[in-house]
Amino acid sequence: MEKKEKTPINLKPLNFLGLLIAGTINAIGVCLFLAPLNIYDGGLSGTSVLVGKFTPPFLPMSVFLIVLNFPFYIIGHKKIAKEFLIYSLFAIGVYSLAAFLINGVIFSDFFSNNPSISPVVGTDTVLGSLFGGLLSGVGSGLVMRFGGALDGVEVMALLFHKRLGITVGTFVMMYNAVLFVTAALIFQSWVLPLYSIVAYFIGLKTIDFIVEGLDKGKAALIITENAEALASALSEEFKRGITLIDAKGYYSGTDKEVLYIVVNRFEITKLKEIVSRLDKTAFVSIMEVSEILGASKMYRK
Repeated sequence: MEKKEKTPINLKPLNFLGLLIAGTINAIGVCLFLAPLNIYDGGLSGTSVLVGKFTPPFLPMSVFLIVLNFPFYIIGHKKIAKEFLIYSLFAIGVYSLAAFLINGVIFSDFFSNNPSISPVVGTDTVLGSLFGGLLSGVGSGLVMRFGGALDGVEVMALLFHKRLGITVGTFVMMYNAVLFVTAALIFQSWVLPLYSIVAYFIGLKTIDFIVEGLDKGKAALIITENAEALASALSEEFKRGITLIDAKGYYSGTDKEVLYIVVNRFEITKLKEIVSRLDKTAFVSIMEVSEILGASKMYRK
């Protein structure tokens, strides 16, 4: 039998620089804003912060970031791309090292004398959850942009979701729910876990912004009997390629055509105006597009 050729690993040096910055930003958000106020950002990162609260000084949260994350990436390496594995482990290593430097070197005296106070926002849990979640989201989002992931809980979900019969998203949500409830029981308060949920939600929205950008594309599907006129008008207005798909109405049995075009959010109003003017009976469906590849081929020269 012929041996399968191994796919070469394609690593980009610039990505490592981006991951270095991203891991450091995440550590700043967690160590200077969230952790001092007992607010958690979810996943194995939040678990590391929680466990680090009850361990000796020689076992800080930075150690648990490595101990908890690395095994799941190594065990699940067959299910993820090699580049993703390397980028992720590098980012987690940077996050752990930055957390160690912040907690154990740069702000060690401050945290020793003020264990429950943030060196930036003091005891203000609102600002701590807002800016901590924001910075954590920026760090995690940048890690994704540069090809990795900063938390092994999703890899854990990939390993267990089939056995448990739940989706990866559901697994992550359940894990974080257990983490926040555990923190509430330990500290005998629901206030801080609720702030943790706020920080986690802000982090998720920030990740969406970093990964997908502010101006997401809009894909329009237009079912019409006047395809030629519509396609001509839309193409002339937006200077953009349009795909025509043959279709047939199920109830009416009449032949129709579907136009597929991607526009930005500022062009939606004009698109609807053109469709309404040329075919008042057209059916229009507009969907959000997270990512567009080959955009240069969609625009006419």
